[in-house]
Amino acid sequence: MNILIALIPAIGWGIQPLILKKIGGRPVNEILGTGIGTLLVGLVVYFFFTDQSLSLGTFMLAMASGAFWVIGQTGQYMAFNLLGVSRTMPISTGLQLVGTSLIGMLLFNEWAGTTSRIIGFGAIILLIIGAALTAVTEDSSNKSGLSKGLIILATTSVGYWVYSALPKLVDASGAAIFFPQMLGVFAAALIYVLFKQPTALKSDKSYKAVIVGIIFSISAFAYIFSAQGNGVATAYVITQLNVVISTLGGMFILKEKKTPKELRYTLIGLTLIVVGSIITTFL
Repeated sequence: MNILIALIPAIGWGIQPLILKKIGGRPVNEILGTGIGTLLVGLVVYFFFTDQSLSLGTFMLAMASGAFWVIGQTGQYMAFNLLGVSRTMPISTGLQLVGTSLIGMLLFNEWAGTTSRIIGFGAIILLIIGAALTAVTEDSSNKSGLSKGLIILATTSVGYWVYSALPKLVDASGAAIFFPQMLGVFAAALIYVLFKQPTALKSDKSYKAVIVGIIFSISAFAYIFSAQGNGVATAYVITQLNVVISTLGGMFILKEKKTPKELRYTLIGLTLIVVGSIITTFL
């Protein structure tokens, strides 16, 4: 049963971008729908699964964590249009892992000891090389789009880093802070849309994207139980299947074209990212 629970985030986060691109719409539609979906699941969790009260400070930190996630996710949605899902997902995953690993080492002393740090830096190098390989393109006409997409991912991934780091500052369970995190996602998404393109509130594509938010938040909640039942290391390793599913899905379901060289480099890069992420988990 625990392994089945672990597969929920692996599959959910893997198919999330595929469903999103099948629905269509602009990033403002996609992030608004995602925010609404996360709020709905957050409310269900709050009323039926949460039994721990939070201080105002903890609640606000958790909410800020969710708000920063929107920065990273919006950047990812923008990159989908520039790079495609099969190129965006491994690059985004690599950047997330590099950032969170370094923050964990520098701020939370997660890689104690010289040996752990040497292995950790080796894993980070694998992640960087892997992300670089998946970005290889032979289409000279798309160089500007590639550069723009990489800049967007590199700058907005900071949102994912803060989203992962803030919960480590509070003394509360993942289930207890889940609702304020999802509330933060919704609030930040709504604010972004109101400033960027308020007409997205009237678009049907925004509300079709609600399913994506539901999938994301159910997967995130399942991961909490997976970590409890399987251990953090095992749960995290299984969850990394999501980048494999989304990358291959982008190529074979969304029909994103790659030359034989690009395909070969993507598969090698994807392997390096998964191996690097697994190494960081066991340090």
